[in-house]
Amino acid sequence: MSDAPKLLIVEDDEAIRTQLKYALRDRYALWFADSRVRALALVQEVRPDVVSLDLGLPPHPDTVDEGLQTLEDILRIAPETKVIVLTGSGDRAVARKAVELGAFDYLSKSADLADYEAVLRRSTFLQTLESETARETAEAEAGARFEEIIGSTPQMREIFNMVSLVAKTDVTVLVQGESGTGKELVARAVHGKSRRRNAPFVPINCGAIPETLLESELFGHEKGAYTGAHVQRKGKLELADGGTVFLDEIGEMPLALQVKVLRFLQERKVERLGGRQPIHVDTRIIAASNKDLKADIVAGGLREDLYFRLSVVTVTLPPLRERGEDIGMLANVFLRRACQEYRRKLRFSGDALSAIAQYKWPGNIRELENAVQRASIMARGQFIEPTDLGIPTPGRTERLSLREARNRVERQVVVDALTRTRGNISRAATELGVSRPTLHGLLEKHGIDSRELRPAAAGG
Repeated sequence: MSDAPKLLIVEDDEAIRTQLKYALRDRYALWFADSRVRALALVQEVRPDVVSLDLGLPPHPDTVDEGLQTLEDILRIAPETKVIVLTGSGDRAVARKAVELGAFDYLSKSADLADYEAVLRRSTFLQTLESETARETAEAEAGARFEEIIGSTPQMREIFNMVSLVAKTDVTVLVQGESGTGKELVARAVHGKSRRRNAPFVPINCGAIPETLLESELFGHEKGAYTGAHVQRKGKLELADGGTVFLDEIGEMPLALQVKVLRFLQERKVERLGGRQPIHVDTRIIAASNKDLKADIVAGGLREDLYFRLSVVTVTLPPLRERGEDIGMLANVFLRRACQEYRRKLRFSGDALSAIAQYKWPGNIRELENAVQRASIMARGQFIEPTDLGIPTPGRTERLSLREARNRVERQVVVDALTRTRGNISRAATELGVSRPTLHGLLEKHGIDSRELRPAAAGG
């Protein structure tokens, strides 16, 4: 019976347990429980394929409260388990509640044995199919996983090969790609594959830190270097000694600070603000941008000598819309994570998968992950529909709410400002009357990327 489906029967009536034991023992590996505590212990120990659950359990067998709580607890411990609930005759409201909580099916306790066995067969068959699918999916994802990145297209395979090669060296790396394509994950992969893997990986968003603080963040300061500098503080370059500093949005770094970073790359020494003693550090630099940096050089926003120092090796990430079958694989990865977080059992409907495949994903992987997380909250049934994802449905006329219309106008105003200022975040923020961090929040909110800002230098 080692290959027989594992069935846990939760029933406090000994006579019924005995009857089911003799009726089912030739087709199932059986376990029995007469209380919630015993049932949960067996679920932890055995991991049954199917649970048959009588909702009328002690200490209050005349109500369904204990049974429904048991159902919730079982699915929290083993969400893949199929649970069949047994209800009193005519308790359709209770049955509906059980299904909403995640029960696979329900039966009246007055049903005959043939009906009971039919439901068991259906549930064990589906459980087998789902287990096989989960195993095949896991194998496919394992084959497509590189560190924390998932990708199976030729473009992504080439990037994985490039990362493996460059990780064996200490050269500076420039990662380019639209917003949300996973540039930091690539930087972490380079670090994780290198000899520096056990030392710190320190990310810094050059566009999110005020210009007046960015230099201190990178290089540190001595006590009394400026008003408010009450103690000595090491900068990120020094704290990451032996490891890697990831400079995201390098194109937003002020020109004066670019000179200091260039000097660090040449000499591998830092000098804290207010200090006079150069300090040697062994820190690797990986930079990233979603801007067209060559256009930024022409516009005067980036030093050409710094660009060449940073781009010894350049890794260019493709947008999600160009990654074919990766889109569906990533969507399912995000769905499983969301289901675990929100304790739900959900799948994509056919329409949802079609919508995911056809949508252009201007915000790339970040937008896809956010959409799936939203859908896992909004879905009312066991299937996610396109409306749950909040993306346009193929073949249907889009109707905008007032909020959606407002967002579209807001997005266009931001794009227009960045186009006029050739991607300069500071000038665009001034023109719009907002702070730099607020503008960066708007860029992320609306998934604004470099392609939308051409021919000017793209911002974000």
